[in-house]
Amino acid sequence: MKLARLLLAAHLGALLFGLAGLLVALPNPQLWADDPTALRVFDFGMRYAGSLHIVLGAAAMLAFGGAAVGWGKTLIFFAASTSINLAAELLGTTTGYPFGDYAYTDFLGVKVAGHVPFSIPLSWFYLGFAAYLLGSALAARWGIAPRAVWAVGLGVWLLVVWDLVLDPAMAHPSMPVRFWEWGETGAYLGMPVKNFGGWALTGLPFMALARLLWREDIEIGPGRLRFPLAVYAANTGFAMVLAASVGLWLPIVLAAVFGLLAAALAARSPSERNRDRVLAVAAGSSRPK
Repeated sequence: MKLARLLLAAHLGALLFGLAGLLVALPNPQLWADDPTALRVFDFGMRYAGSLHIVLGAAAMLAFGGAAVGWGKTLIFFAASTSINLAAELLGTTTGYPFGDYAYTDFLGVKVAGHVPFSIPLSWFYLGFAAYLLGSALAARWGIAPRAVWAVGLGVWLLVVWDLVLDPAMAHPSMPVRFWEWGETGAYLGMPVKNFGGWALTGLPFMALARLLWREDIEIGPGRLRFPLAVYAANTGFAMVLAASVGLWLPIVLAAVFGLLAAALAARSPSERNRDRVLAVAAGSSRPK
């Protein structure tokens, strides 16, 4: 777990570096344009920052998965998520199905077949893995059956909620750098609503296939669940900050209520839940009869 924590720290640092570049460095070139060292940092950021936090996030979740659920299960999830997503993204960027008409810019790294940056399947892996682990924990703690079906469904839900705030922020016309561009408009903040259906149709098969190949549910203690929670919260928070910078408040509320709140519930320890029950009982018994 030590390696996973080090990679997580590097991932969080890369997210902060990216925010600083997008929200401070790019809009204010006077702060760095006359400093040779700052120019080198800026050039590095423009070349690599878009993909760096994704690579580190994928590495962190790989290391965590190997320690928490085993390398076999982790590599199954990695293979299922990256292969299915790459196929979906290649289909999407060439035909417009299932996400809509969109194209990636050159800020997320070398493109596979000239269309999909190599980092994109990695982002689906690490956020999808974090979302699935949290969804599985929610299904187990709520006692809903069949657990496998609900684990996949809740994992897909958390993944799609992340995109509710990520997509409109990253592709907003006011952003100094856009990582993808839409060729059509739609009802959700100018984006096609079918994009989110595409996310669900892509997330569902790779989570379901991974769970089918695992052939068992997994149990992760609340302490270890804080790791995927940190990954999910940090990446959702990253998108929320970008959304706030361009005045998109609806996606922030949706992500906070339907994503972060549910994810936080998944990682609560039994002692915290029992304490809440005790407090609720005590409050009820203290009410006037």
